Amino acid sequence: MIEITNNGKYALTLRNPVMIASGMMGFDPHLYRNLIKLEKLGAVITAGITYKPRKPANGPRVVPVTGGMLLHTGLPNSGINRVLAQYQNIWARSPIPVIPHIVANQPNDVARIAERLEGLPNVVAIELGLHDQAQAEDIQALIHAARQGSQLPLLVKLPLFNAIHLAEVAAEFGADALVIAGPPRGTERDPISGKLVGGRLYGTYLKAQTLRVVGFLAGYLQTPIIACGGIHSSTDARDYLEAGARAVQIDTLVWVNPAEVEVIARHIGGEELTRAIGALPDEWHPGLGKTQLMQRKKPASSQSTVPPPNLPELPLDRDDPTMPSPSQD
Repeated sequence: MIEITNNGKYALTLRNPVMIASGMMGFDPHLYRNLIKLEKLGAVITAGITYKPRKPANGPRVVPVTGGMLLHTGLPNSGINRVLAQYQNIWARSPIPVIPHIVANQPNDVARIAERLEGLPNVVAIELGLHDQAQAEDIQALIHAARQGSQLPLLVKLPLFNAIHLAEVAAEFGADALVIAGPPRGTERDPISGKLVGGRLYGTYLKAQTLRVVGFLAGYLQTPIIACGGIHSSTDARDYLEAGARAVQIDTLVWVNPAEVEVIARHIGGEELTRAIGALPDEWHPGLGKTQLMQRKKPASSQSTVPPPNLPELPLDRDDPTMPSPSQD
């Protein structure tokens, strides 16, 4: 088992540090059971949940960008009551733990959603997604609201470009782990309609930016960090762990190459894949051949706060004018 959060009242442990990021499997992970061996993963984070129903966005939803895509959904969902009526039993039967993602808008709504999630079978934590304009007072109110409604471990997902400034605040107000980070916003022209479309950006190119932030924060925060952004290979995931992350979340790779998701989960989870003797390259795939469990050394409790020695860029240079000092307000 892997300690995703620190030991304490709100502790979360999973059998694998590889999770599926919010929205990538919707509300029902069973839909991917023929593509990925779900039991190899640590957990799945659901699509965003609001208190009242929310309609999908109008216009183009997916726009290609260099190295990735822009996704504009509007976070549609049927509201907490209907979501639970439809998926509560499905979550209970899931082969992996489920972590509902709460869209953090109003504190009262967050508290009511968290209260409905408390005590549900196989629901092991809550992920609170902060909006891009969140300020310190908003974070305090939203985390307090989540705590009012539930005793579940609380993961707080920060927007990428404000993560440096918001991480210490979220940790101070009680986040059990920080997810770095929510995908940044962007605008691109849709090649079909010709219209400019705004939305969230996904792609392999985000890894370099996110890795830098993860390494910086892991260098001085005591709160565990879960990395999310641009993971498309086992090497990508290992880079995040080496930079100080406690776990990782995989996003659009689930759609691009779901078989690789299982490879990452096996490798990072301590399983080494080997090709069966005599199998041709085009005949081999994850699960064909032997799976050997490797011994994993349990990390020391202080490991996440020690700057990784073989990544000279991490943590960031304190003289870097683009990044604040941890001592700054």
